[in-house]
Amino acid sequence: MDATSRAVCLGLGWLLTGCATRSGTVVEGSLQPRHFRFVTVVSKTEPEEGGWREACLQVPLRRDTGEVFLCTLGIGMPLQTTRMGLIPTRLAQRISADCANLAAQAVFSSTTPVTALGLACTEFRSTFGIALSGAVIGSRVGQRCHEQTTPVLPGFQEP
Repeated sequence: MDATSRAVCLGLGWLLTGCATRSGTVVEGSLQPRHFRFVTVVSKTEPEEGGWREACLQVPLRRDTGEVFLCTLGIGMPLQTTRMGLIPTRLAQRISADCANLAAQAVFSSTTPVTALGLACTEFRSTFGIALSGAVIGSRVGQRCHEQTTPVLPGFQEP
């Protein structure tokens, strides 16, 4: 593969297992539930649905040219919904990781060497948000993180 076709190594230091697509995009590893460090920002006070939790990720999008773009993901999810009942933190983490990885595969498999990293981030965030709100009604993914969260930067160095 020549340098041009490898230019977009959206080497999401978290996303791939060594697969390369025809677009020159490489996906390594995956987001794990532990990357979604939720904090409760609105306590649940009613017996029905309610409460709110937030997490923050800053996913590095990389090119083999050295260009890096930090894609910020502010993830919000209810503590309890009518349909699902109480959502334990571990389940919220698993659902978030699964939805993020599915969205990443959908988005990054169609990128090209000329795809702007910021545009790829915006599309990933949007697709992740659609998947997450489909899994847990009321959930959302935004470009800003809640002030009570601590950003997690997934990367190769994590065990």
